[in-house]
Amino acid sequence: MIKKNLKVLIVTSLIILLPILVGVFLWNQLPEQIPTHWNASGEVDGWSSKAFAVFGLPLILLAFQWLCVLGTGADPKKANHPQKIVHLVLWIIPVLGVVLSVLTYAVALGNEVRMEVVMPVLIGLILAVVGNYLPKCKQNYTIGIKIPWTLNSEENWNKTHRFAGWLWTICGLVIMLTGFFGGFWIFFGVVLLMVFAPIIYSYLLHRKGV
Repeated sequence: MIKKNLKVLIVTSLIILLPILVGVFLWNQLPEQIPTHWNASGEVDGWSSKAFAVFGLPLILLAFQWLCVLGTGADPKKANHPQKIVHLVLWIIPVLGVVLSVLTYAVALGNEVRMEVVMPVLIGLILAVVGNYLPKCKQNYTIGIKIPWTLNSEENWNKTHRFAGWLWTICGLVIMLTGFFGGFWIFFGVVLLMVFAPIIYSYLLHRKGV
């Protein structure tokens, strides 16, 4: 996987590290303590040192990116990974990292950012995009809904991922709406539905012999 996607991997890794350059450029303007976590109401409830926010967070994301790549590349069924799915895996962390860094720097510099709106919209958008790609996933051990019934039956895998694709896309849109209309418990309930409904659906298929 690494050799086949080396150029994309290099580009995405550089994008993940890009906020470090921005942070160094803004270093003298940034406060010593930078907000790095917000609660469901959009209030800051976690702070980090300037050095950790500028250098540590991008490096952690870079390490996580490479762990995902190495894990996916070690999959015995990696030949089943469509190239579009691989590119999606490679781009999620860089895009998320850049957006979060921009928001973090903006808040640190005194700009008002409604995180209670931005975060549900961002999370919902990512989940909707992932949902669109789920039906394209072929049977493997690293990407998709990996439970015993899907891994033991290709038909169960395909049907479960088609169901989950529609579910995740719709739920992603609902989560985006919670950013504008509020509703933490709706957000929480939708996430639980996304997690458990495909598992139950797969199990019911298994009971039917699929």
